[in-house]
Amino acid sequence: MSKTEEFITKEKSYYGKIYSDIAFAIDGIQGFLDDDTLRNRKYFSRQAVLKRYIELLDSAKIEDKSKGFLGSLFNGDKYIGILKDFKKDHQEELGQLLNCSKCQCLNCTAACKFDSCNGCRSGKHISYCDHKKTNVSFFDNSEGSIIKLVNNKTGAEDRYQILAIVQDAENDKRYILIENLRDKERFILYYYPRLPEDEYGEITNESDFNYAASAYENVER
Repeated sequence: MSKTEEFITKEKSYYGKIYSDIAFAIDGIQGFLDDDTLRNRKYFSRQAVLKRYIELLDSAKIEDKSKGFLGSLFNGDKYIGILKDFKKDHQEELGQLLNCSKCQCLNCTAACKFDSCNGCRSGKHISYCDHKKTNVSFFDNSEGSIIKLVNNKTGAEDRYQILAIVQDAENDKRYILIENLRDKERFILYYYPRLPEDEYGEITNESDFNYAASAYENVER
């Protein structure tokens, strides 16, 4: 197996599953959702990018095989470079589709009480949703899951990893769980999505704190 063929096979296996999961999801839910709700799903508008990448993988595989052994020696990296350039140009869309494929919203047709795709951000996917009161979003380790906040103890700005966002739809409250990347100290704060910047608040209500902590801890990893 040539270097190019090996690269294409791995990419097709990885992204092919994501594409299949999203395509099957769209096919399964589009008869149950109105057009506006379906178009609001992040994966619906970005699916074409992944489809194009799968097509490029297939084309590169065919061309690589047609070159034969000597052609692969001289031109193998050419196709890998083209494919990597496409991924670089569409990094945001491909990353979003990966998170969509893991999200509880993917196959959901329930009347949504939560922020759903309107509350989506880089690196985020919903890991748990009871369709009534609580949903919990987890984050990957990408740069989009990092926020900067002033440390009240030191007065300096620190970087924090977002561990989760918990939404309480019944009481219209949101909580963010974060970890200081410097000393690993964890915090739970009220979370207020805003433009141009999100805002955060200290939790003084013990029941609110316990609710957010419990929701986070009870989600299966």
